[in-house]
Amino acid sequence: MIIALAANVGIAVAKFVAAAITGSSAMLTEGVHSLVDSTNQLLLMYGQKRAAKPADALHPAGYGRELYFWSFVVALLVFALGAGVSVYEGVLHFLEPEPAVSPLIAYGVLAIAFALEGGSTVAAFREFDAARGDQSWLQALISTKDATTVIVLLENGAAMAGILIAAVGLALSQVTGDPRFDGVASVLIGVLLGVVALFLAREAKGLLIGEAADPELIAGIRRATTREGITGVGEIMTIHNAPEQIVAAVNVDFDNRLNAGDVERIIDAIERDLQAEFPSIYRVYIRPHEDAGMKFGETRGLAST
Repeated sequence: MIIALAANVGIAVAKFVAAAITGSSAMLTEGVHSLVDSTNQLLLMYGQKRAAKPADALHPAGYGRELYFWSFVVALLVFALGAGVSVYEGVLHFLEPEPAVSPLIAYGVLAIAFALEGGSTVAAFREFDAARGDQSWLQALISTKDATTVIVLLENGAAMAGILIAAVGLALSQVTGDPRFDGVASVLIGVLLGVVALFLAREAKGLLIGEAADPELIAGIRRATTREGITGVGEIMTIHNAPEQIVAAVNVDFDNRLNAGDVERIIDAIERDLQAEFPSIYRVYIRPHEDAGMKFGETRGLAST
């Protein structure tokens, strides 16, 4: 990620220099886009470092959700700075158009940026494609709990699309002699970033307030919990604190013939087996109850609201 950050900073500087020389609105927008990307990478690196902190007395469940918080901040930055500045600059250039000077410089910078962004984008797409399994791309993007992967994937994709839009806008301005096409390209880049930002904010919000684990993992927990001495497995509650940090609580019904020592040994065995089979499970809580079908937070005859 450090190499990608350095490349993004270099690309941003090159785009700003090209924008200053050529006067291209789309090029300035792309410079802001790369600057926002660089800032976002710094925030994600900071979030990953904070999320790795061990649990303490103030945060007994750990700091995993810090990554989701900073992912939400990234979404806000993409919307406020990336999309906002792009649309503003595009509208301004459309109302007061100025022809671009030395467009070859802009094309050269865009070509270099496209090549640099292309390498990391292809790698991110391949990694995500291998991990999505039988899911469609949209299903995988919505269901994944790895906010960092989604951000990198969508930001890189938006960067590639933005470069193409900027190049087309600049070309149309040259061919038609109407510099307003450059402003239109800037607005389109802003709209693209706005859509990406809204999607990222939606996903980060869901993870931040707590999302359950994948149904396959929940089914695996039910299977691993079912054993001798347990007559029923009820509700299983799971929450992601981080992409690979899950807290699970299982409502079970023990055989009434077991004594307290037997129950303790079974609970200990379940916890060890679950954490061995599913390393992403950070904490396991087994709730003994005669009616294993009851939900967490319910009492007999009265459900909590």
